[in-house]
Amino acid sequence: MIFWTAHTRPSSTPVLVREGFSWGAFFFGPLWLVAHRAWIPAGFALAGGILVVILLPLSVAAATMSALAIVLGLSGQDCRRWSMDHRGFTLTQVIAARSEPEALSVLLTRRPDLVGSFLPPGATG
Repeated sequence: MIFWTAHTRPSSTPVLVREGFSWGAFFFGPLWLVAHRAWIPAGFALAGGILVVILLPLSVAAATMSALAIVLGLSGQDCRRWSMDHRGFTLTQVIAARSEPEALSVLLTRRPDLVGSFLPPGATG
C-alpha cells in the first residue's frame, strides 16, 4: 500500500501527493520542484547547487551534488506539501491505496462534496 495525502482549497480540484521517495525530484531536482509550483524550495535547491559547483573542488562538488540529489529525492514531496500549504491548500485526508486513481476514488467516496470540483464552471452534476 502507498500513502497519499489529499489537499484541497475552495474552488479547486483536490491534489493527491504520494508519500515517500520521489525519483523525479532525485533526477531533476529544482526543475521537478518548479513543475510542481514549489518555487521557494526550487530556488534554494538551485542556489545550493550553484554554490556547490562554484565554491567546491570538482571531486567534492560531485559527491555533494549526489548528496543534494538524494536529499531532494527524500524530501521532494514534503517540499511540495509545504508549498501547497502556503498557497492555501489544506490537508484533507491521508489515504492508503495501491494507485493514484484508487486513492482518488477513496477520497471521493469519503468526501462526496468534492465531486463537483472536477466539473467545469457552469456545468451541472
